[in-house]
Amino acid sequence: MNDPSIARKSAVHGTSDFLPDLCTSQAVFLLVLVAELLAVLLTSASVGLRQLNWDTLALVSFQVQWIALASAALLCRLRSYLRRSKPALAGTVSYLLVLGVTLVMSIIGQWVLHLFEGRALHNGLFALDGWLLASNLLTAAILAGIVLRYLYLQQQLHNQQEAELHARIQALQSRIRPHFLFNSMNSIASLIASDPDTAERVVEDLSALFRASLAEPTLIPLEQELTLCRHYLDIEKLRLGERLRVEWEIAPLPNGLMIPGLLLQPLLENAVFHGIEPLPKGGRISIQIFVKKSQVVIKITNPVPLASPHNASKNLGDAASNGASRHNRMARANIRHRLHAHYGAAARLSNAIDRDTFTTLITYPSTEQGK
Repeated sequence: MNDPSIARKSAVHGTSDFLPDLCTSQAVFLLVLVAELLAVLLTSASVGLRQLNWDTLALVSFQVQWIALASAALLCRLRSYLRRSKPALAGTVSYLLVLGVTLVMSIIGQWVLHLFEGRALHNGLFALDGWLLASNLLTAAILAGIVLRYLYLQQQLHNQQEAELHARIQALQSRIRPHFLFNSMNSIASLIASDPDTAERVVEDLSALFRASLAEPTLIPLEQELTLCRHYLDIEKLRLGERLRVEWEIAPLPNGLMIPGLLLQPLLENAVFHGIEPLPKGGRISIQIFVKKSQVVIKITNPVPLASPHNASKNLGDAASNGASRHNRMARANIRHRLHAHYGAAARLSNAIDRDTFTTLITYPSTEQGK
């Protein structure tokens, strides 16, 4: 199947596929189906419905299927070349390729039919029916022009959708900027004189975070995302000290597990800013990650600062409907949109409050689907 991340990268660098991938299982199935319908159409148009018989249909179907499948296989092999070529050249090459395959298959078909009927060869050669060959080429020229034009327009629409998706994801990710920048810079400034080694490490952690924030918006290994989250939490621990406690519960995960880049860090940022900082004694942030029924499950919990049991329900309503702040709402909305852009309806972001604990739950397919 096509890799959406590759398609998005192609759109970014100015290259895009000229035709769809005709070698996928779905494309081959549709190609065989359309070729068979075409064989029925050509046979009925040639001999009429009254004279239509299974032998004639089988011969026409055999030739049409071979032409369609052989053309698709060659176009698949030329896909990278067509991607790099100008549309006019790519279209001409594709069109002539189909006509060339039709010519070769028509000659082979006449030769096989000649042998099947037991006709004698003249000097080792058989009599080629030029009119039948010309008829096949004319039919192929018309149908190839229509089909290739349809496939080209379909692929261009797909390329446009991929480019729009890439731009939308990039716009969403560009809004996510850690608001702890000034606090981090103050921490670095205070550490330069007393602990230069730690200050250098904090600068490196901060650099890694912002490098990820400005990177290409695509899927990255989950382990890489977790490393960025640890960098962020290390920076916040310098400022909050023992008030910030972190608990990681990561189950054994499949190799190659991916996640949209910079997806978890904004959630941890919200957990620190809205759950830990308001509490004089701080609190604990728990991160659980596991795979269940081909779904990646990420659960983040943090304390909710409630003034008193009397107004707990009021605070709960505020948190559920309005969020703790505009930044909180924007970060969660962006994350929800990015999950939908990559995985569609197969991904989900939900929030829940149970007494003094706020829980964020993310689920998405362990393999990229639908995009």
